[in-house]
Amino acid sequence: MLKAGLIGAGIGFVVTLVAAVITPCCNPPVAILLGLGVGVLAAVWERPATSGDSAIEGAKAGAIATAGALIGQMIGAVVNGLVVGPDRIRDIYRQFDIQMPLTPARYWVSNLGGNCFCAVIDIALGAALGALGGVIWYQFSGKNKPPTSPLEERR
Repeated sequence: MLKAGLIGAGIGFVVTLVAAVITPCCNPPVAILLGLGVGVLAAVWERPATSGDSAIEGAKAGAIATAGALIGQMIGAVVNGLVVGPDRIRDIYRQFDIQMPLTPARYWVSNLGGNCFCAVIDIALGAALGALGGVIWYQFSGKNKPPTSPLEERR
């Protein structure tokens, strides 16, 4: 579970960093795919004995992976904020005739605050879909395989 979660965290960090540099929006699609993938991976490596245990392992791995993605998302949002800045956002507001005062402080609070909110949702999505990935693995091939024994884990 830890190995799958850390691999997913590294992949999630890179993918969300790139995605957040392009647009500092939420990255739920990354959390969905990442959580599902590492949930299956954790179940494959751990080979839990029951569907419930498989879901637990997948949820833990999904949460770890999306926590790594959270770090990439926040760094990407800061980079995007430095590149775009409040002046360019004001220009976009003018183009769409949006009458809203935008100070640099309000810009950074909305940029980083919005990303923090989305990151919490992403972690919940990653854990939920990690559990789903673990259950899917168990239903398709896990119930046909014996669970790992303590002797196999030491090798």
